[in-house]
Amino acid sequence: MDVARKAKIIEWLKTEMLDEMAQLFRGLWEGRQAKIVDGLASLIVSSYLLARRLGVSYRELDDTVLEKLKTHKRDHHQLEEWYGDLSSLEKHLDGR
Repeated sequence: MDVARKAKIIEWLKTEMLDEMAQLFRGLWEGRQAKIVDGLASLIVSSYLLARRLGVSYRELDDTVLEKLKTHKRDHHQLEEWYGDLSSLEKHLDGR
């Protein structure tokens, strides 16, 4: 019974993420900042919750995100080269 419940919540979270992505795209289409921010925040929260349901700790997810930023910087990702976005995000995450 517990296995079925776990599978159901994972499927529900995946569906929520699709809905949140649609909200984000609607916000982008409409040019509504509040809708864009809400959609992005909802996706981030759902990502953390899905990770936890899949057995990934919040710390592991954070560490992997930071490692991914470092890898992209090392590989000269265009967003880093053009805008310094990856360094900026890494600094933000390190400062929390």
